Order: sequence, then C-alpha cells, then structure tokens
Amino acid sequence: MSAASCLLTEDQFLCSICLDVFTDPVSTPCGHNFCKACISEHWDINVPSQCPNCNKVFFPRPELLVNTFISEMAAQFRQSAQQKASSSSSEQQVVKPGEVSCDACTGTRLKALKSCLVCLASYCETHLEPHLKNAGFKKHQLIDPVENLESRMCVKHDKLLELFCKTDQVCVCMLCTLLDHKTHYVVPLKEGYEGKKAELGKTEAEIQQMIQKRRLKIQEMNRSVELSKEGADREIADGVQVFTALKESVERSQAELMDTIKEKQRETEEQAEGFIKELEQEVSELKKRSSEVEQLSRSEDQLHLLQSFTSLNAAPPTKNWTEVRVRPPSYEGTVMRAVTQLEETLRKQMKKLLEVELKRVQQSEVEVTLDPDTAQPRLILSDDGKQVKHGDVKKNLPDNPERFDQCTCVLAKQSFSSGRFYYEVQVKGKTAWDLGVARESINRKGKIILSPQKGYWTIVLRNGNEYEACADPPVRLSLKSQPEKVGVFVDYEEGLVSFYDADAAALIYSFTGCCFKEKLYPYFGPCNNNGGKNSAPLIISPVNHTE
Repeated sequence: MSAASCLLTEDQFLCSICLDVFTDPVSTPCGHNFCKACISEHWDINVPSQCPNCNKVFFPRPELLVNTFISEMAAQFRQSAQQKASSSSSEQQVVKPGEVSCDACTGTRLKALKSCLVCLASYCETHLEPHLKNAGFKKHQLIDPVENLESRMCVKHDKLLELFCKTDQVCVCMLCTLLDHKTHYVVPLKEGYEGKKAELGKTEAEIQQMIQKRRLKIQEMNRSVELSKEGADREIADGVQVFTALKESVERSQAELMDTIKEKQRETEEQAEGFIKELEQEVSELKKRSSEVEQLSRSEDQLHLLQSFTSLNAAPPTKNWTEVRVRPPSYEGTVMRAVTQLEETLRKQMKKLLEVELKRVQQSEVEVTLDPDTAQPRLILSDDGKQVKHGDVKKNLPDNPERFDQCTCVLAKQSFSSGRFYYEVQVKGKTAWDLGVARESINRKGKIILSPQKGYWTIVLRNGNEYEACADPPVRLSLKSQPEKVGVFVDYEEGLVSFYDADAAALIYSFTGCCFKEKLYPYFGPCNNNGGKNSAPLIISPVNHTE
C-alpha cells in the first residue's frame, strides 16, 4: 500500500471542497471523492444535489458510504504529508504578529502566500499547490494575503463584492444592483478603485502642500525671532552707550530699560515658540495622515482600498496660519522715556538716539494720498492728493456718509489694520493744524471731539505756538522749537502712535497702550484759514532718508 500511495499524486488525496487530505472519504455515483462532512454540508446548502466537480445532478440524493480503501490511503498520505510539512516548515516562514496565516495549516501555522477570493481562504506554499496545479482551481482569483476574507462577501446576498455604487459610495454584489441599488450609478470595482486612488493622490498632494506651507511659516517665524533679537541687541547697545556715561544715580534707570527690552524679547520668543510648537504638532499629524494615505494609495487590493477609504481617519484639525505673524516688538521711545528726568545730562546722548530711532521708523514709510470723498466741502485738495488747505467757498458736494460736514478735516484713501506705517506732513507756515490717525467707525457729522475714546489719536497746534496731545485728558506739549515737518508713526500690534519733529529728530509725543481693532486712516485737519493767516496747506511729503 505504501508503494501504491507513492505512485499517486498529492491532488488525489485532497478534497476539492476543503482542499485538505480526505477525512472519511466517500465517492459519489459519478466517481468523484470528497470528505463525507464536506459533501454532506455542500448538499445541505445547495439544492438539488450536484457534484461540485462535474456538476452532475443526483435525484434523489444518494446515500454515501465511506470508501475504506481511499480512507486508508489518505491516512497514510496524511502521515507522510505531516512529516514532509514538519521538515519543510523550517524553510517556510512561520506566521508573525500582523501577518496573514494559512487557513489550511494544522498545528504550526505558516505565513500565507496568497488569498483566494473564491475559496475565501488564505494558503501557505504547501496548501497553495492545488490552486497552481489543478485545472479546476486555476480559475480562482488569487491576491496578496489579506485578513477577513468574509468581508469581501455581501452580507445580505452572500455573493462576491465585485461592483462599486457611486451613489451610496459602497461596494455591492450583482444581486444588489438588481434590488437595493437598482437605480444607482454602479461601476466595476476596478473603475471605483482607480477613481478613489486618484482622490487619494490629490489628498496626498494637498497634505504635502499644507506641510510645506507650515514649514515655510516656521522659517518665517524663526526669521521674525531673529529680527526681533537683532532689534533688541541694537536697542540694548544704544541703551548701554547712554547709561554707561552716568553715575550711580542712573543705574536703576539703566536696569529698568534692560528689563523692559528683554521682557519684550522674551514675550516675542515665547509667542513664537508657542506658534512653532503648534505648527510642528500639525506637521506631525499631517505626516501621520500622509503615511496612512500613502500606504493605502499603494495598495493594489482594489476592494481593500475602497472599503478602507471611507473609514480613513478624518484630516486632523488645522489652523489657518496665513495671517499669523510674530512681529518684533517696537522699542521706539523706550530709551527716551527711561531718561526723561535726566534730560539735561543726557541731551546729547538722547539726540543721537532719536536720530537712530527716527531712521528706523522711517523704514516703515508708506504711500499716503488724500480721499476727496471724506473732505469737508470747504477744503481744497491738490490734484495729486498730497496737499489740503481751507477755502472760503463751500463747494456743492454730495453729503455721503464718509464725508465730514462741519469739521475741516479729511482722511487718507489708505487704511491700515496691521503692521507698522510712517508718513511725514509739512506744516511750515501754519498757525493751526490737526494730525494723527482715526479709526474707521468715527463720527463724521457735526461737531468732532478729538480723543482716543472717540477714535482719534492726534496732536494739534493752536494760536501759532500752543501744542497739545488730544489724550484723555489733553496734554499740553512744551516744544523747544516749532516743527516744520511732522512724522507720524503707528505700530498697530504694539498699540503705539508716535509723532516726531522730522527735521530736529525729536519725539513730540507718543500714545502708548492703545488697543486697535479697526482699520486706521491717516487724519489731516488744516483748520480755518483765519483770514489768510493760516492759508498754508498741509503737504504730505516724501521721507528724506539721511545717513
């Protein structure tokens, strides 16, 4: 018997239903052999009774008896196969965690090489041989090993999922298209797979673009921190140059100046570190999602991709970083305010510092032109929008909401809602004027009260020599000389509005601690011409950048 079994091929000892060595083999009237349990279960499910190999129908259902000869042959072959398997198992890979195991292995389970979509089972090298040699199995569809093959069957109709419903975005079987999805847009699985794979490619490109934008934002913020540090270093150097010339009476002032600058720098660095940490976290999350998308997009398993696509984790929430900035703090006026009580001693040093400071703020020069739609009807504007003066004749102009109807003033066309800006206005020859900035929502009709509470940050000249900052309450200004050109500087985020005598490089006044939430417009008030005594115009002048 042993010699006879050696003449037989392995296929002759395998049940074509379970693909394993016969257990209680029985023969059908057509001469084919199966495990008694396998053929009985097959016939219990499928009516009428039909041979799985040749499709011959038997009626009535035949009584099956165990074929003792084949049973003995199969038992001997099983023993031989087990010995062969044990000797070759060392050559084949034992399944590891996360890998797909062979469904036909008994005892030590080996790593599956392929999964069969017809048998809904996975096979190692040994148990895969029937699919490679037997003509009946060669029609079966083999794929790379996957888990949960039962998920590839329609739970409602027990048919293979081989179509994709675009209407409901689900995989369906042929019976589904005739019933529940009869009127839906259904395409072959391959077409749905290719469509979703294209979407994954687009998603991957978008994620990479988001990552790149955030990396650029990180670079931008690092650069902002560097600029902030450079500004802090320059300011510290200027402060040291001033205070090292003093004795013990000024040491405390020097320390306070250093602390103020360093605190601003620390706050800037902390703000940047917070933003960078958020950006790096988003980059990490996006990389994780990118890895998931990339892994799924590389899958050649059409059904797996389609089924996994809808369950793919949603994109992590990300912040819109377009308008986020780390802006270096403004130090303008810091040193001067720290040494105001030492004015006489520090006059020369302060003069030098103010010259440097003015050069810095002048780097924020912006283009400013007057808006005729806001001008009070008695004002005369030049054609280039750079000059304004008061006239005796009231022009017949439309009383639009933007126009001032009583106060002799006008706004610029330009508005600013972030950053820093600077412009200069010539006031030479005038005995009265108003200059500054105003928020967008100011009242423009009737009598105007100039104050920060009303939305104005201005300084004014009255009676030829009376200067005043329109604060709450107003502040009388004592100037050593009458400015002929006034520079206006605003740092929106810092809440700072400063006025300079541009020719003398002297600070006139600063509004600090302001809270801006609206657009700011440059504000100009030439005041009444006072019978020709104040007929000179306010002139928006280009900045003279002297070395």
